[in-house]
Amino acid sequence: MGEEVTQNQTMATEFILLGLSSDPETQLILFLVFLPIYLLTLAGNILIMVTIFYDRHLHTPMYFFLTNLSFIDVCHSSVTVPKMLADFLSTEKTISFGGCVAQMFFLHLFTCTEVFILTVMAYDRYVAICKPMHYLTIMNHKVCLLLAGAVWLGGTIHSLSLTSMTINLPYCGSREIDNFFCDVPPIIRLACTDTYVIEVLIVSNSGLISVVCFVVLVGSYGVILVSLRNRISTGRRKALSTCAAHLTVVTLFLGHCIFIYSRPSTSFSEDKVVSVFFTAITPLLNPIIYTLRNEDMKRALCKLVGRKVDEEEK
Repeated sequence: MGEEVTQNQTMATEFILLGLSSDPETQLILFLVFLPIYLLTLAGNILIMVTIFYDRHLHTPMYFFLTNLSFIDVCHSSVTVPKMLADFLSTEKTISFGGCVAQMFFLHLFTCTEVFILTVMAYDRYVAICKPMHYLTIMNHKVCLLLAGAVWLGGTIHSLSLTSMTINLPYCGSREIDNFFCDVPPIIRLACTDTYVIEVLIVSNSGLISVVCFVVLVGSYGVILVSLRNRISTGRRKALSTCAAHLTVVTLFLGHCIFIYSRPSTSFSEDKVVSVFFTAITPLLNPIIYTLRNEDMKRALCKLVGRKVDEEEK
């Protein structure tokens, strides 16, 4: 069951996700923990998008990219968390080969796109703080759309390349994936062929993108911090708050990517902990970080809530 015979080999048509725990009581506790986290992730990121859409004062390049980030976070968490929640309540934690491929594709699509979006947001803050007189000229509407398009195109190309390499491998051994979702490193460990070349390509692709973007991001914020030394205290405080929020998100998100994809396909005991933080927790932290540390967002949220209350009273 879950296998088919092709050319004297037994090829897997579905995989078994071992998940975070095999104990029923622990799984129930995990379900009760991660369900509200997922719902809050959806609510928080959707609220950010709605707030930015309704408040014309937030129709700026920074919030345009923040809208993209929130949309990506909703999609990113939805790729893995619903399946994880369903498996907590299920005795058979299987996923079809096609479902596994789809999960890998969309996971890497949204992950890589988020890395690029964070990089573009750092560039946007660099222009806004270091070249304020030319900001609206440099980051005009057309440029923002082109950057957003390039970001999504880059994520798609990256995901297609990794997924195509993975699905072409023969899988005729174990069907057990030691994780709660399908990802390239644990999947290629199940291949019944030498995967050294693909492992090197993963490190040079995903790992290199993560490391390079992290270096670029830290370097750009370093330049920004140096340029803030001569600013007046009010403007400097606001800029520092924005940069601190961005750096927090960057460190949390890219830390996982570097840890998982910048090494050969070897399994560590910390992989599951890092992965669950990456897929379930980080998308929730983004709306918290960008709203609680952002006065403009807090004012816009208050206006939006006040508008809804007035409409209900009428």
